[in-house]
Amino acid sequence: MSQLWYPYTQMLNAPKMPCVVNAQGPYLEFADGRRVLDATSSWWCLIHGYKHPELDQALQDQASRFAHVMLGGLTHEPAQALAKALVDITPEPLNHVFFSDSGSVGVEVALKMAVQYWHNRGQTNKQRILAFYKSYHGDTSGCMAVCDPAEGMHHLFNHLLPQQIFAPAPSVGLDASWQQVQEDIQPVRVLLQQHAHETAAVIIEPLLQAAGGFNMYSPLYLQALRELCDEFEVLLILDEVATGFGRTGTCFAMDQAQICPDILVLGKGLTGGYLGHAATLAQTHVYDAFLSQDNERAFMHGPTFMGNPLATAVALRSLQVFQQDHYLQRIQNLQQQLQQELCAPLAHEQVVDIRAFGATGVIEVKDAQALAGVQAYALQEGVWLRSFGRYLYTMPAYILTPEQMRHIIQVMRAWFTEER
Repeated sequence: MSQLWYPYTQMLNAPKMPCVVNAQGPYLEFADGRRVLDATSSWWCLIHGYKHPELDQALQDQASRFAHVMLGGLTHEPAQALAKALVDITPEPLNHVFFSDSGSVGVEVALKMAVQYWHNRGQTNKQRILAFYKSYHGDTSGCMAVCDPAEGMHHLFNHLLPQQIFAPAPSVGLDASWQQVQEDIQPVRVLLQQHAHETAAVIIEPLLQAAGGFNMYSPLYLQALRELCDEFEVLLILDEVATGFGRTGTCFAMDQAQICPDILVLGKGLTGGYLGHAATLAQTHVYDAFLSQDNERAFMHGPTFMGNPLATAVALRSLQVFQQDHYLQRIQNLQQQLQQELCAPLAHEQVVDIRAFGATGVIEVKDAQALAGVQAYALQEGVWLRSFGRYLYTMPAYILTPEQMRHIIQVMRAWFTEER
């Protein structure tokens, strides 16, 4: 019987889990002596790999001063510096940063911010959120309410959650035409025609709906969605917890669409994966709606560890490493390799599609049972892979060499080609 309860795991028949005793670069080292290549960057956040010397030093330097101080009524330089750095690398209207301690909480902050924005402006009926099928925004209650209610992992709790409005997931590919996008987004227009009077915001993962099925879609769709939100006077929230900091090939996925949301959520790669932390950025018009002599119009949220000095200090250094080490070029190289080698034709009756975008590669199968045993197989081959439903994927650290990336790709494809 395990005293430690693991996530997303049936504990009755859970296999013995490898115990990590060390990690370096893109490698994990287990207690039994095995050294394996991490193909998932620990749930997509360790973008620099493990034990990066500059990030390690940033943590040590800050820990030598103080590890934590509440941001309520106090402030400190790492939080101020990180807020400025995030404002500097995002579009001009995003001038205000609210910190929290995880991506899920960052989304909760965005949802509350959107609803209170309209409340402060006197439109108290605008309390619902329009979200999309195939979406995933986190595991807390507000987040679960905007995850896919049909096929998402949280459908068990639908009766406990606020009933939000759902549109079909974008179905146009990355290279779709404007006409195709207009046809694809028509259901969103219809829903806003019906519900804009009660809708506070639209929330979407830009270009890559990650944990909801790795759905990849056109930047033109985001442009059309921005126009619809403006037309119907609802806020646009972009959840870049998974896509931010290079995962889709640009610093932020929204950069490829050349749009700016009213509210932006960042997490995962924000700290290089070293500590849990998130940032919710708001345009000035959103921020200004909370300014008043009435204290009840202030934004009523305050996670204990928001703006944690260790997290903000390491996040600031992570941004510096991202820029100085030319990560966008590294990501372009990874994308090219994934598209050429992973996406090569693969004849197998279970394979539905193979796709790659930025530093993400996915093999989709018809039946999740076709991936039963793939994790153990990959470990035997020296790679840590963790399939998700019908998807065998890699979202690695950006520091991989071509040889390391090739090893991951070969193991993923070999699962479908080798006799076992």
